This record gives sequence, C-alpha cells and structure tokens, in this order.
Amino acid sequence: MKKVFDTPGCNFEAASEAEDWCRERNIAVGSIQRGSPRGLLCGHYSIAKWRNLNDAERRELDGTMTGDMRRGPVVVELRGEESDYPIVEPEEEE
Repeated sequence: MKKVFDTPGCNFEAASEAEDWCRERNIAVGSIQRGSPRGLLCGHYSIAKWRNLNDAERRELDGTMTGDMRRGPVVVELRGEESDYPIVEPEEEE
C-alpha cells in the first residue's frame, strides 16, 4: 500500500501527519536521515537511521517513509493493503 501525506508548510507538517498515522497503527518509524528513507516496522521498536541499517535489517522492515520531510509530500509504503493496518486503541492503564 502507498499513502501520500501532502500537508503544506515547511516545518515538517507532512512528516508529522505521516508519523501520527503510523503511531495510531502501532507502526514504529525510523530516525530521520536527510535524503534517505525511514524504516517502518509494526510494533514497538527503535529503528536506526537508514545508513546504520544493514541489508538484512532493511529486508526485515515492513515498509518505508520517503519524501521531503521538511516540506512534503511524504509517502508511506507498506506491504499489503491499508486495511491490514487498522487503528490500534491504546491500552487503558489500571
């Protein structure tokens, strides 16, 4: 699936919208590295910058986030269909 976020502005608005979309679906987003993709993994992970991921780690990713993070548009590409990534309700604290 491919989802484009094109919120106008030059303060990372599109990137923030894409990050929020991922967070709502329990998708971890990799660190920003200028001019490189950001890795995406389903679950709670800390993902390094693209240059610090080896080939095997890149193959393990569920997808990538690409584009101009500062000005947009930003593109999220994940395996499967958008319906495979439903919104996950946060667990209630007791």
